[in-house]
Amino acid sequence: MGGGGGGGWPEEEEQAAAGSDPPPAVCVTGSTGYVGSWLVRTLLRRGYRVHAAARDTGKAWRVFADVEGGDRLRVFRADMGEDGSFDAAVTGCVALFHAAASMELHVSPGPGHDNIEERVRSSVLEPATRGTINVLRSCVRAGTVRRVVFTSSVSTLTAAGAEGWREAVVDESCLRDLADVWRTKPVGWIYILSKRLTEAAAFRFARENGLHLVSVILPTVAGPFLTPSVPTSIQLLLSPITGDPKLYSLLASVHARFGCVPLAHIQDACDAHVFLMESPRAEGRYLCAAGGHPMAEVARLLAARYPPFKLSRDFDASSAAAVSSRRLLDLGFRFEHGVADIVADSVAQCLDHGFLEHSET
Repeated sequence: MGGGGGGGWPEEEEQAAAGSDPPPAVCVTGSTGYVGSWLVRTLLRRGYRVHAAARDTGKAWRVFADVEGGDRLRVFRADMGEDGSFDAAVTGCVALFHAAASMELHVSPGPGHDNIEERVRSSVLEPATRGTINVLRSCVRAGTVRRVVFTSSVSTLTAAGAEGWREAVVDESCLRDLADVWRTKPVGWIYILSKRLTEAAAFRFARENGLHLVSVILPTVAGPFLTPSVPTSIQLLLSPITGDPKLYSLLASVHARFGCVPLAHIQDACDAHVFLMESPRAEGRYLCAAGGHPMAEVARLLAARYPPFKLSRDFDASSAAAVSSRRLLDLGFRFEHGVADIVADSVAQCLDHGFLEHSET
């Protein structure tokens, strides 16, 4: 697996070898989401005990019904909107993976056409920030959490330079300007603000309270999935096939911003989370993208894996930025899956799921 085997904290490995203690416990928030559920699967397969936090415990047990290592899984009801809700889930854990996030992409206008920005602040951004701090406060109270891994998003980055040109390389330093996001309100602007502001609040709280926090900046993540419905990021990748206008508009916006579509396989994304939890040298933010691929290349792969899809439009592939995960690679992580795997695994499971129709031959 990317980043090397099923290692854990060194002292716990020695104890496990001696047969004196059970494997360490870790907590995953957002455990019924795409990344969260696959992360639970990955951690169980690595030998960890996992505390899966979810608002709907019945849904969580359905998602994990057939997962390997289920005897080491505990499910806890927790809600980011409730103070202290994560205390039980975090108790006894050495690490927490904060994969839960608001997926609000728009806010309906209120009566009298009130200020949309104030509505976004009050109904999305402030609750999201409070919820993240609630989770971190539980970590502080637990007293055992040595590392927090925060799931961030490539939507917080841009290749656009100050004078309108495109940066040659995009990395963790290429943050989108918040004032510009508020002013221009691009596609997905509420999600962008939510991720940027909650991540900044998380790092600030961690510094002030002695928590060791790192973040994983994920691009469009796709591949197999455990969730009952097809994850939004996979639907985004497949939007050239399905023709979903909102998702295709979002995909086109990503391509316009970078000149390519940054991608990661779900297994690489989850392996990177575990790698950063286990790595004693991990600090700060890490972009986790196997590469950035022109939409024309992605479309050709989609057509090859799903013959009913016919290439019907040209995609501008000029001046693509290089999406760099150099910080993560320099730490020792290695990606195991390229774009061909990502497309093949996504199409295969969506055919099995019924989201895509089998071609009649």
